[in-house]
Amino acid sequence: MAVQEARQGARSGAHGGGCTCGDCPHGAREGHRRAVAEFLLKRDEFAAGQGLPAAVAHSASASRQWVSEELAQSAEAVADRGRAEGGAWLARLWLRTVVTVWGAVLALLLGQALTAIGAGWTSARTAGLLAAVTVALAVSAASWFHRARGGVLAPVIGEDNRMSTSRTVAASWVLLVAYAVLVLAGRLAAASSPADRDALISGLDLARGAGVVTVLAVVSGIAVLVRRVVGLRILGQRLQKVRAHRPRAADLLTDDSGRGTFADIQYVVISAVAVVFAAVRLARRPDQLPDLPWGLATVVLISAATYLAGKYAEGGRPMILSVVRAREAGDLDAPIRTGDDIEIRGTGFVPPGAQTADRLSRMVVRIGAVNVHVPLVPVAGGFSNPTDDVLTVPVPAEVEPGSVEVQVVTAAGVATNRCVVEVTD
Repeated sequence: MAVQEARQGARSGAHGGGCTCGDCPHGAREGHRRAVAEFLLKRDEFAAGQGLPAAVAHSASASRQWVSEELAQSAEAVADRGRAEGGAWLARLWLRTVVTVWGAVLALLLGQALTAIGAGWTSARTAGLLAAVTVALAVSAASWFHRARGGVLAPVIGEDNRMSTSRTVAASWVLLVAYAVLVLAGRLAAASSPADRDALISGLDLARGAGVVTVLAVVSGIAVLVRRVVGLRILGQRLQKVRAHRPRAADLLTDDSGRGTFADIQYVVISAVAVVFAAVRLARRPDQLPDLPWGLATVVLISAATYLAGKYAEGGRPMILSVVRAREAGDLDAPIRTGDDIEIRGTGFVPPGAQTADRLSRMVVRIGAVNVHVPLVPVAGGFSNPTDDVLTVPVPAEVEPGSVEVQVVTAAGVATNRCVVEVTD
């Protein structure tokens, strides 16, 4: 009995809110939350000068290195908890997406029932409901097979574990067109007279659905092209990408750092408006493909071109502009010597989405043949080093005097240009 109670207690302790295993989503979330709170508390204590051991408190460089190592280890623990929480979130997302899909089917049924009062139930309503059920069954089956990757959202999640704007827009148009074709198929199966069948078949003519077919082709092509463009720019080191812990709905409207971008916002908004318009046209004319007016189709195409141009324009390779000796107040001007701190000025040192401490701690500066990890310098609410345009690192004693090359390697693995500096004895 005691052994059984001990096992139950161990089991409840393992899943009581502090664990990070993938089969316990609440435990993973709580474990991540606690790890973040502990890291923030430790960072703020170090920023206030508290918690330093006496062995390193006498040396500014030694204390800075010790604090950086402690924060880096704590940040890595937070990142591990974050990845566990993200995996658990994706694992339970598939069920939510399935519930949402069938909730939409139920909403369609209620809407049809309300609009049928007085007007009567028609074959178009039956075809629309059967088409919605068919789409929901197909989506639910796909969600089950991809339940570890987010269910229904798996096809629109990019390789960087973020929601892809181009794939989401293309998927919305694909679902709309597939639903429209299924509605026509259902009505065609129920049609009794040859004239009705001929009218429904003519509803698939390109002359009637040219606008929506053109938009579908363009947005689908852009979804494929954007993936290719991003991949080539990453390989060419013209774009820095870091993987997110989990996808978010805000990814559709923001860049990797979480800032809203005009190209993404206008593409999503205009596409959503056009999809709603096409859905209304389908509801009013269920005997043909949605006849999207060419004016609205042109607006969607211009929006897609703007989005694609934004993808070509974003990013850029990090670059060192200058390297100088770091000087504190009251310090004399002098050349760079081993043991001194150097200040590397440039741009693009912190990739979008790499502002967390675990990513910042991965930054490396190559000084000659020596790799120097950039120390984390905490301040209240964040870090003063490293930043996107300035890095401060010590010149280790292993660096040979003379002309040496300085190069920065970011958290995304992209290396900057080389800058030559003179190191004296």
